[in-house]
Amino acid sequence: MMAGDAVRWLEDQEGAMLSLLEELVNIDSGSYDKPGVDAVGLRIAEFLAGHGIPVTTIPVEGYGDALKAEVAGSGGGNRPVVLMGHRDTVFPKGEPSRRPFRIAEGRAHGPGVADMKAGLVMNAFVLAAYHRAGGAPVPLVGLFTSDEEIGSPACRPIIEETARGARAVLNSEPGRPTGNVVTGRKGGVFMHLEVLGKAAHSGGNYADGRSAILELAHKTVAFHAITDLDRGTTVNVGLIAGGQSVNTVAPRATCEIDLRYVTPPDREAAMDRIAAIVAQSTVPGTTARLTIKGEFLPLVQDEASRTLFETYARVSAQQGTPVAGEFAGGCADSGFTASVGCPTLCAVGPVGGKAHSPEEYLEVGSLVPRARAMAETIAALAAA
Repeated sequence: MMAGDAVRWLEDQEGAMLSLLEELVNIDSGSYDKPGVDAVGLRIAEFLAGHGIPVTTIPVEGYGDALKAEVAGSGGGNRPVVLMGHRDTVFPKGEPSRRPFRIAEGRAHGPGVADMKAGLVMNAFVLAAYHRAGGAPVPLVGLFTSDEEIGSPACRPIIEETARGARAVLNSEPGRPTGNVVTGRKGGVFMHLEVLGKAAHSGGNYADGRSAILELAHKTVAFHAITDLDRGTTVNVGLIAGGQSVNTVAPRATCEIDLRYVTPPDREAAMDRIAAIVAQSTVPGTTARLTIKGEFLPLVQDEASRTLFETYARVSAQQGTPVAGEFAGGCADSGFTASVGCPTLCAVGPVGGKAHSPEEYLEVGSLVPRARAMAETIAALAAA
């Protein structure tokens, strides 16, 4: 009865969902903007409190706080199902002012509209639906984190702790443009490299200099050569900086490196090669130092996660919306939850595409069906 009542309520909530989504999209919440990320959290907490759902704030220094909302389950001490999502975006300050939330031809647009403020809205409404229905068939935890877009440096321990005691995790990253969900993801390592050389006048005493930029150029070519598309391993130097002036041999240069891989052994092999490149100098007299700034673990589907996907797929098919599982090159917090042994399914959020770009969009018509699929999957997990 709980699930039926919850689903019936959700079916009438598209307008309310869009209203909350517009508010969230129009709040600046880049990963390093703690006040903005916390403002998104406050609005979600207000919505949940308005439906009588208690919310706990977990203070996080330097980044947005984490929020944990709980809906009681009729199963008493049963392990909870976790509805997970992140509040931060990749966009710079002022982006919502430049291109605020709008809807055109059935699609919503705006910074973070799909990745993943629509997922936050959906999770909040599913929690509210079950609470209004008198409770859920199993306990529910809504985990709203703050720093996923930079590798969850602060929230990873919170995510892992929450997942260790859970029955399952449904991560509401955007559904694929195909409408599918994600059953596997790459892992990622995000690194900063500093190269030090020696300054010298580029005309007067060029030979005395040791160019950090030249050394970084050699290293960049070597890093990119690690890429093995057949294995799914890629290395990308995405940012570089360096030098003092045009007429000075560069004493310092830096870059940011992105490694993506499929399995843990692939990570170790690539990191060994990166370390060897860092240690070896092509330009005599230069040195280099590598720092890992953030890291995602891969989402590897085990038997329990496969069963979770099959449950979700069955529910979706019964609703007339068949879904398949896809592998994604992008990383997500779902890798952390899977790594601690919790059955995990990712990208169960409303359907969208072109994340991290000005063309990001959300299929408005997917909001209610994906919420309904989540609600009925929770009921099916309880029955199982």
